Amino acid sequence: MSATGAFTPRTAVITGADSGIGRATAVRLAERGMDVGITWHTDEEGARATAAEVREKGRRAVVARLDLTELPGAADTVDRLADELGRIDVLVNNAGTGTATPFLDIGLDTVREVLDTDLVGPFLCSQRAARRMIEQGDGGRIVNVTSVHEHQPRVGAAPYCAAKGGLGLLTQVMALELAAAGITVNSVAPGEIATPMTGQEDTDVTTEPRPGIPAGRPGDAREVAAVIAFLTGPEAAYVTGASWAVDGGMLRMGPQAGSHLPDDSWRRP
Repeated sequence: MSATGAFTPRTAVITGADSGIGRATAVRLAERGMDVGITWHTDEEGARATAAEVREKGRRAVVARLDLTELPGAADTVDRLADELGRIDVLVNNAGTGTATPFLDIGLDTVREVLDTDLVGPFLCSQRAARRMIEQGDGGRIVNVTSVHEHQPRVGAAPYCAAKGGLGLLTQVMALELAAAGITVNSVAPGEIATPMTGQEDTDVTTEPRPGIPAGRPGDAREVAAVIAFLTGPEAAYVTGASWAVDGGMLRMGPQAGSHLPDDSWRRP
């Protein structure tokens, strides 16, 4: 396939799709006509609930456990799901973890867990997906879910920031190397999103004031999924190597300030 050829995605694999951004993305891509492979780490029930939502949209769903600290074997899950789906057109590296520990207190085991889950795991999963996309011959889409901390630091999140920053640059290298095969690679960098990771799933985000975020509230997982859906579709064929912040303007404030400012006094000149 040429870099400008037609691309119609039929299947997607989404890691960490048992809740939050992953679940919202699975449902959104099903609405766009894709069969979906769903992975989970500790919440099998959540993954099966996601699969049920995908099937309600009239699409196939397959489910598998994925523990990205069990590398390199964990990446086999991408191949197994692709086999079950018949092919893989889209990979969304969404599974992630973090820590809230001062730099001087973080142990090596924690550092390795975060780096494997947030950086090395996506690296290996992307290799598996890209090789299959190249064999299929009609292009593909890879989206890495990073964070605003792909771009700016946060106290207490040293390995998380290191991993997300690394994943952002990995995205750019992948975009350069895979473009000739018609594969685009982009990152999506969420700010504070109402998900289980932030203890806010099923929250009405319009009722949660965030004075330090220009939009004045946290984001909804479906707002992130909408951007991912665009990047995985045919209309995004000329978009690659970019990082898409979905953060209500948090990066303009700096994530540390955006999540900590107690009032709206900054809005006044």
